[in-house]
Amino acid sequence: MEQQRRWHDVFWLGIFVIHLVGMGLVLGVLGLNRFKQKNRLDIDKYTYRFMENEAGLTEDYWPLYAVAGGLGTALGWSWLLLLGSRATQMMKVSVHILTTYLAVISVLCFWAEQFFWGVAFAIGAALQFLYVISVIERLPFTMLVLQKAVKMVWNIPEVMRVAYAFMLVVLLWMALWSFGAAGVVASSMGDGGRWWLLVVLSISLFWTGAVLCNTVHVIVSGTVVLVSIHGGREAVSIPANSFMKCLQYALTTSFGSICYGSLFTAAIRTLRWEIRGIRSRIGNNECLLCCVDFVFHLVETLVRFFNKYAYVQIAVYGKSFNRSARDAWELFQSTGVETLVAYDCSGAVLLMGTIFGGLITGTCSGVWAWIKWNDRAFMIGSTSMLMGMILVGVAMVVVESAVTSIYICYAEDPLLIQRWDTEFFNQMSETLHQRLQHRSSRGAREVLTHDQLDSHASI
Repeated sequence: MEQQRRWHDVFWLGIFVIHLVGMGLVLGVLGLNRFKQKNRLDIDKYTYRFMENEAGLTEDYWPLYAVAGGLGTALGWSWLLLLGSRATQMMKVSVHILTTYLAVISVLCFWAEQFFWGVAFAIGAALQFLYVISVIERLPFTMLVLQKAVKMVWNIPEVMRVAYAFMLVVLLWMALWSFGAAGVVASSMGDGGRWWLLVVLSISLFWTGAVLCNTVHVIVSGTVVLVSIHGGREAVSIPANSFMKCLQYALTTSFGSICYGSLFTAAIRTLRWEIRGIRSRIGNNECLLCCVDFVFHLVETLVRFFNKYAYVQIAVYGKSFNRSARDAWELFQSTGVETLVAYDCSGAVLLMGTIFGGLITGTCSGVWAWIKWNDRAFMIGSTSMLMGMILVGVAMVVVESAVTSIYICYAEDPLLIQRWDTEFFNQMSETLHQRLQHRSSRGAREVLTHDQLDSHASI
């Protein structure tokens, strides 16, 4: 941590800064064009071909986004406040209630004659239910890891404060983003034009939110690893101002790597979870298993270059993103910890909590919009849901950072975990031994099946 660090992935840092400045100007223009006066900046002349609806004003829709921002912040802060005492119960609730909530929203959408959204939420409920069923045996170990991660971050109050601070930063950006989004909803364009413009704005918000969440990830994981190495936050050997140095590195030399990784990591992780869940439920259907295995190995290759454990390597060693992701994956492969990481579902459980928070936020804003303008309710509800997910995600990433740090520490030097919590170390070691045995026996079965098929083919 004391070594001089080089700047990495500067190109992506520049792209992100240019995107942020450009998007800020676009959002300001879109919001101002409808603020207290219709077509204030005379933009309608460029969209006259898409004029299908009566135009409104930005301030008509901005309060609905304010509700989403306020509610998302309240949910995120509440989650952080309950982190020490009720975190395990909240995670269990998020796992089991998400399917029900998605199904209820699907029924409400069909009742409101919004068949597209009804089908979308029904598919989401079905996929969520199938995923939970496929990983039900992994949940006890997952909850154990999450419980220990919560214990770890709860003893480092600095990381809690940085989460609150970044949540305020996200909220400030969302104030500008929602101003522009409200201007789009109030515009005179037809539904098609407004939806496409909102999709572009949502992609920008997703990247910005991911960058801010992963910045927290780097700060928290760097601090947690440093505290683990030195045996406690009050240890004499821990460097002075270590937390501030983690913060400095995350916002300067490592920020380009964070911007780069944030583009792809979340999407690849989610795809990996779904494919793993489908793969475990296929059974003996050889044709389908072959197709899924092809996609599975393709995603596994991508995971080597884009994984969340790269952020711990970035925090501790100051490497570039691709090198950090490769080194983390090779470390897991060489030590066998990759089997433990694959068995753990903590990232998926935290994502469920994030989605649940976003759904609550989007539902509240969407219902209010439905009462006032039923034709624009789903437009406002879906974008409000994204806002809520990002705000709650900033809170969730604190625990996720501790989980990734635990696995990196265990792979680097298991004694770090043993010195911190001997019982937890024994449970991790036992689970790792079981997973390695399971993998070797499964590999033997696959080889035997392949040999039998070859023998039948030759006959």
